[in-house]
Formats: sequence, C-alpha cells, structure tokens
Amino acid sequence: MQRVMVTGAGGYIGTSLVPMLLEQGYAVRAVDRFFFGHELLKSHPDLEMVREDVRRLKVSDFAGIDAVIDLAAISNDPSGELFQDVTWAVNHKARVRCAELAKQAGVKRYILPSSCSIYGFQPDGVIANEETPTNPLTTYAKANEQAEHGVLPLADDKFTVIVLRQSTVYGYSPRMRLDLAINGMTYGAWKTNVLPLMRDGSQWRPMVHVRDTASAQIFMLTAPAEKVNGKIFNVGSEVNNYQLGQLAQIVVDTLPNKVEIEWYGDADTRSYRVSFDKIEALGWKAKLVAQDGIREIAAKLDSGELDRTSETITLDWYKNLVKWHEIIRKVELYGGIFDIPEAEVDALRRSEAAE
Repeated sequence: MQRVMVTGAGGYIGTSLVPMLLEQGYAVRAVDRFFFGHELLKSHPDLEMVREDVRRLKVSDFAGIDAVIDLAAISNDPSGELFQDVTWAVNHKARVRCAELAKQAGVKRYILPSSCSIYGFQPDGVIANEETPTNPLTTYAKANEQAEHGVLPLADDKFTVIVLRQSTVYGYSPRMRLDLAINGMTYGAWKTNVLPLMRDGSQWRPMVHVRDTASAQIFMLTAPAEKVNGKIFNVGSEVNNYQLGQLAQIVVDTLPNKVEIEWYGDADTRSYRVSFDKIEALGWKAKLVAQDGIREIAAKLDSGELDRTSETITLDWYKNLVKWHEIIRKVELYGGIFDIPEAEVDALRRSEAAE
C-alpha cells in the first residue's frame, strides 16, 4: 500500500482529496494546523492525523512516505496581501523546504499544487499554456511562482517533481469556502436573489471543480515519471474557461429563483484564459462543469447543511484566529483560563514551600 503525505489536509482541497485517496486504497498521513477543525476528516484505519506547522517539519516526519502532495498554503489573494510575510514563509519557503526534506528522506514523488493565477493579466487572444511567460500580480501568485522555481530543480532520476497549476477551484467540500468565484456567486444569488459582480465581466478565468483538481493530483501519483518529472501542468478544461459575466449568467440560469446581476467596483485587472492540452494528452480530463458545482452548493444550502459563517470566508477566519489568540494570551495563566491544570498548581505549591 502506498503511503501519501498530504500537507494542508484540513483545507478546502485537502478535505476532498484525503477521502478520495483512502477510497482508492492509499494510506494517508494528513499534516495540518487544522485551523478549521480535525472533525472534517473522518476517522479511517489508513488515515494518520499529524497536527504540525509545515514550517517545522523534520526529515523524520517523512518516514515511510512514498509521495507528498504539498497543499499547505495561506489561501487566496486578500489573505496574501494582509499576511504577506507569512504567505512568503508558508507558500514559498516552507514548500521548497518540504520538497527538500522529502528528497532527503527518500520519498519518490513530490507534487506541488500551484495556481494559474501566476499568469496574471494576459493580452486578448492569448490562451496561456505552460510555456507562456508568467505575470503574477499578487503576493499569493508571486509566492506560488517562487515555490515552483524552488522545487523543480530538485527533480532527478530518484525524485519525481510535478507542478500542477490549478484553475480557480469551485464546488462543495467539507471545509467549505464561499470566498471563491462560483461558490460566492452561488451563495449570494441563493441568499439575496442578487448576484454582485465586479466590473466589467469580460475578464477570463479558468475554473476547476474541487474533486477534479483532487483527481488530477491522484492521477499524478502513478503517471509515468518519464512523462511528468520536472514538468508543469495546467489543471482544468477548456469548457471551464469562463468570462466572469458569462459565469454570472450561468449561475442566474442554473438557480431556480429569480436573480439579478448587480455590478460593482472597478474592473479587475486579472484576466487569463488557459490551455489544458498538455495534461489531457496524458489521459486526465476534468469531468465537472460550473452547473454541477452550483447545483450541489444550492442543494447543501437548501438542506441547511451549509450556510455562510466566518469559517467559510478564509480571510475572516484568519482575522478571527489572530484576534482570539491575542485575547487568550492576555488572560491565560498557568496553561488555562478558568481551570488551572493540577500539575501547575502542584508546581506553585512546591515553589511556595521552598520559599
């Protein structure tokens, strides 16, 4: 049985990827800080949960591992701008170090899920492939690009390195995000009958369902090394290349309620249409389209299984964690708030007796 380490296993993609790996017969070592809780990954005899910060991984953490899927990252552009230093430390430096440690430990394969956002703005008519010059516009995108540059040179005959540039992800996952384009559009339209859309709607974005991008990562675990080692692959499909105005109309047409599009803000400068010929030539193809994600999210909202909370908006949750941590640091004493562990009480008594 192959054992796969998944960093960032408790995140949006990880909580879909890990169950899929287990279903396909892999053993999984799930590494995460678990900002969104351990319970999102259900117990399984072949699942090992490791609560650790990827910046503190050691060679020994990779013992018995055959492959690494390195998902750990500070998610999305707004978070990257607010937490720039951490984004560079986690999304760039920690991932390069993870690949280096994996190689030292004798791991055979390392997969870096990167982002098509590194293409940034591309001129009209350009369909970006893996050879197109990149143009990252945000800290998040720039850190992904530098992570690619750091891990690809590690590839050799004994260590297969693969970079997957993921399209913007959508669809339902146990660690749900409503701050992604299709997901957020669907929630807003479902909740208010109004779909807010940033001007001017002509921007291109490639999309990929969360289960499709997870399937691409699993596909790369067994893809022939001679065809994938040291290479970059865009992950998505031509049918999922959308202009945002077109995508908004798909949301309107798919939901049963009457929805109006409401324009706001200045035009988003990011626009990129992407080619997926390279990964499709290997035999992998996306199976799902926007309507599939819209319908499944709407069904979860209808059933009450899903609603918008601060946990579903990544930046809001990060801000809350920072705020709560500061509050707890100010009131915590002897390792507790109301309850002080007995060991701390005993130590205090011994100290008093010694005086």
